[in-house]
Amino acid sequence: MIIIGIDPGTIITGIGIIEAKKNKLYPIFYDAVKLDKYAYFPTRLKVIYESIIDKIDLYNPDEFAIETAFYGKNIQSALKIGQARGVSFLAAMQREIPANEYSPKEIKKAVTGNGAASKEQVSYMVQTILKITKAPPLFDVTDALAVAICHYNKMSIPKAKFTNWKSFVDAHPEKIVGGK
Repeated sequence: MIIIGIDPGTIITGIGIIEAKKNKLYPIFYDAVKLDKYAYFPTRLKVIYESIIDKIDLYNPDEFAIETAFYGKNIQSALKIGQARGVSFLAAMQREIPANEYSPKEIKKAVTGNGAASKEQVSYMVQTILKITKAPPLFDVTDALAVAICHYNKMSIPKAKFTNWKSFVDAHPEKIVGGK
């Protein structure tokens, strides 16, 4: 299975692609789309979209995962990141790839075990998990790989068969003391 992870941004968008084989993860591509050279905002969105489409067409991922937007102090920044997320989702939908989103806290917890981990901790764990010897130069890149790792971890957890204790007890009375 191949998973593309996106860390959306309007100055830098991280793209990380991993492959899962026999419960092991391998990095197959990771880089950043640097957008600061484009003054016109719609051009930045176009470059994000085209970059993701190019990677999807090249690596043919089975799954798409992206970091959710979080609200900071600057509402304009949040709106622009939302637009970057939108064109990223559009790229996945254009290629009919199932898309999922995860909060920064979820991603950090999935990769480091700590939802409040620093960018340095996330970067270190991504390098360790994927056996990357030289750290990527930007946290946006390791964050994108972390998104893909988070998605893999979430997909690997078996789905609960029971929605409540009663349905479990009804299905397994032998596990209850004094049961059948």
